[in-house]
Amino acid sequence: MIFIITEPENYDARANHIWCSSLALCGIVGAGVPKDLATHVIGHEITASFGIDHAQTLAVVLPSMLKIRKDKKKEKLLQYAERVWNIKEVKDEDKIDKAIDKTREFFESLGIKTRLSQYGIKKEQIPLVIEKLKEHGMTALSETHDLTPDISQKILEEAM
Repeated sequence: MIFIITEPENYDARANHIWCSSLALCGIVGAGVPKDLATHVIGHEITASFGIDHAQTLAVVLPSMLKIRKDKKKEKLLQYAERVWNIKEVKDEDKIDKAIDKTREFFESLGIKTRLSQYGIKKEQIPLVIEKLKEHGMTALSETHDLTPDISQKILEEAM
């Protein structure tokens, strides 16, 4: 991915990135694998409530989602830390924390804000998003259907 940023003239890198993105978007790479769309669902409600671009909401929600749900997502986060960020520390907890930090840093390196407060959203406005999630029946999110509105609220509070 870094090549498409540092070498914008590298056609092969850009074409490969778009091909991978297309496969991911159409679901081929996730066929047969449980999917967690909670980040997207929460992001959609932020977009609808505050008019923030959906991609920006993903950069806000994802790091906080990973932080709040790291115990539930431990095995996948360890794979992510090692395979994406090449983090090889001995302690699992350190690997996971560094991977989450690197994810936020990556978004910020692209000039994307990663905190709700950076978009002018106040903590008092979080219940609006939670009510919209409830209104739309989004009360049992994640691949395990155990991400409740209370957990969504914790994620958004962490994203402040």
